[in-house]
Amino acid sequence: MSLQTPDAAPPVLLVHPGPHGVAVYAREIAAEVVRLTPGARIATPDALAVLAPGSPVHAHVTDRLWGASPEEATRTVVALAARHPLTVTLHDVPQESDGERNRPRRRAFYRAVTEAARAVAVNSAHERELLREEDVWHGDIAVVPLPVDERPASVASSDDGVGVLGYFYPGKGHDEALAAAVAAGVPRLTVLGRASEGHAADLDAFVRRADAVGVSVEVTGWLDDADMAARVARVAVPVIAHRHVSASGSLTSWIGWGRRPLAVRNRYVDEMAQLRPGTLAVVESEALAGAIAAARADASSTWHGVAPLPFGRADAARAYLRWWGGLAP
Repeated sequence: MSLQTPDAAPPVLLVHPGPHGVAVYAREIAAEVVRLTPGARIATPDALAVLAPGSPVHAHVTDRLWGASPEEATRTVVALAARHPLTVTLHDVPQESDGERNRPRRRAFYRAVTEAARAVAVNSAHERELLREEDVWHGDIAVVPLPVDERPASVASSDDGVGVLGYFYPGKGHDEALAAAVAAGVPRLTVLGRASEGHAADLDAFVRRADAVGVSVEVTGWLDDADMAARVARVAVPVIAHRHVSASGSLTSWIGWGRRPLAVRNRYVDEMAQLRPGTLAVVESEALAGAIAAARADASSTWHGVAPLPFGRADAARAYLRWWGGLAP
């Protein structure tokens, strides 16, 4: 397929307001598509009523963004697909960590969305395989990786602790980072972010668990880009230790700020290490504590120095334009 941007107009780019990570990402990609294709249109959900029926639409989809429950989200997205030819990028795809109650409900949501959509994309080959393993979708799936937004931070004096970036929720890897910090003799852990919606009590419990084993936890809360860059630069050892992962904006954020995090090996981490060689220090879970100790002894190993970084935001927008342009009418 040609690498040139197609002449055909892309679909209307549906974006949600608010701080949800998927909503923020959708707005960023939409803005880049408009920069490359000035005729592209962006709409918010409250503007859909004035959009002519039959107008193609693209939406970024996770059940938590589209309804108070998977069932409500299903009704909303399926109704949208009934009015407009719909392409979707799926995020936060269902997997074991959703638990016995929510896993089948989320599977049903994603299955209904993929069946109703004209075409489906995800952010990694790992997610494509998850959809098949979860018996959600076995048809064609485009893969458009999460881009890296390059914004290198200046090296700062270290706080000598371990840092985990992004929203806190069970399974994000904070417990694994804590256990490894204890084993490595590290007395501090920084949560660079805040609790995901509904998980404030889980974060409070995590802080108490850490205190009980001698690790002081700082929770930064939400930070703007400038403050986050400063805090990211101070962390001695960035860690990614998700038990279960769909695609990780935290991983791309560490890389974009110039850091080379310790990343516990899984299928997604291996995929991203291949996409951007030299930007991740991939370790087995049982070796994380030793890797933390080694990284504290060699601070330079936690900065990757790779420039330019492969696959930025413009690359992602062009990939979407090629995908939309190649779809049958």
